[in-house]
Amino acid sequence: MLAFVALAAWAFASPVGAGPDDDYHLVSVWCAGGGSDLCVPGSSDDVRRVPAGFESLICYVTDAEQSAACQADAMPRVDGPWVETARGNFVGEYPPVYYATMRLFAGHDVEFSALVMRLVNAALFVLMSTAVAALVPQRRRVLVWAWLITLVPLGMFLIPSNNPSGWAITGVGTAFLAMVGWYEAEGWRRWAAAGVFALAVVMAAGARGDAAVYVVGAAVTATIVSWRPARGWWSLALPLAAAAAGLVAAFAAGQSNVAGGFSSTPVGPDGVPVGGGSEPGLALAAYNLLMVPHLWTGVFGTWALGWFDTLMPAVVPWAVAGAFIAVGFAGLGLMTWRKAVSLAGVVGVLVLLPVYVLTMGGHEVGENLQPRYLLPVIVLLGFLLVWETPGAKLHFTRLQTLVIVGALGTAHMVALQVNLRRYVTGVDLQGPNLDAGAEWWWSGVPWGPGLTWVVGTVAYAGVLAVAWGVLRDGTLRARDE
Repeated sequence: MLAFVALAAWAFASPVGAGPDDDYHLVSVWCAGGGSDLCVPGSSDDVRRVPAGFESLICYVTDAEQSAACQADAMPRVDGPWVETARGNFVGEYPPVYYATMRLFAGHDVEFSALVMRLVNAALFVLMSTAVAALVPQRRRVLVWAWLITLVPLGMFLIPSNNPSGWAITGVGTAFLAMVGWYEAEGWRRWAAAGVFALAVVMAAGARGDAAVYVVGAAVTATIVSWRPARGWWSLALPLAAAAAGLVAAFAAGQSNVAGGFSSTPVGPDGVPVGGGSEPGLALAAYNLLMVPHLWTGVFGTWALGWFDTLMPAVVPWAVAGAFIAVGFAGLGLMTWRKAVSLAGVVGVLVLLPVYVLTMGGHEVGENLQPRYLLPVIVLLGFLLVWETPGAKLHFTRLQTLVIVGALGTAHMVALQVNLRRYVTGVDLQGPNLDAGAEWWWSGVPWGPGLTWVVGTVAYAGVLAVAWGVLRDGTLRARDE
């Protein structure tokens, strides 16, 4: 419940359209399944007619001093002006499952509908993580550590958002541990874990073409670290089926390969492509190889949130990256050949894939490819780093654990406040009181941004407090052994 409240605070912490390319994704939702009252056929198959408000929703993007107050009179309405647009999933660029599911919550009130979708996505993450924790109790420490060190701030922003990348994160991470449950659980729990795994595959593959490939990687790595011959060769049928389904979904989408899945040239609110390009070559490849860690640390806050217009203070990436490195380094002490093979594969993907995609496209790190496309792989890396073998557990003293969770709690508190501030007043007005001088807030919501920040901060701190027992479980026993 605390985790849901913390994610819900992030759902309220940004206005409609704040997620990257949300004008595209929101139109795609209302146009899914044959359209709606806010989406009708256009002059050709690759365009639709929608209220002009879908374009005006993002009036505040790229200008950090501009609050979201400018969208007060710009909400899409049936009785407002209409335009024809090609900004939507009209030719199958993305898989249809995410948009079709969100379409169930799309009504005439775009603001209310978008908020409901965000809360649904937050609930899906919490419910699926809870299910895995219940079905594979021996891996609860792995689950909690992995999610804690990988989600602040980008994951907390994307999971309760209107962006399909949130499903990619939830699906890939859940699929890994659910697959582990398929190999390690017994009786009905094993089959229930298989069901959760299937749902996770559908979520990931149904959200993004690249996530369909990533979820195959999650199944493969889980098989490497968990499968034993005693389970029988027939148990490999599930990951093989997932691999087939994931690859079919990836190639069925317009994002016909992983490169196409996350390297399409982004466009700004004016429709102009963002980023330059140069001739592919050895020098460009070498530059990208040396700079690729900048993409990885982007998930910890070195890249701005939203439309790259919400800069995080340095304390956020330093604190979260420090926690990730500290926990991950301790996890390296629990190495087995299975874990080593899996880690080598995931790190290879994180290095070679972005370097190849950027170089072949004539782009440098910082252009075209965004950290959010790699976040599901970072999550998978986090799960593998904290992977524990029988009789060997991550060991931190009480003080070390306190420093790690304290760093995460501080980073989350700062990131949530900065994200709220950017939209409530713009960054030209600062101060801890978010209610003072507020220019934007959700219509009809009886509480303000200040209470949202306090409740979200306390809820996340509560998650860390409740998780303390899970994180410390077995530590003293491991030291005694």
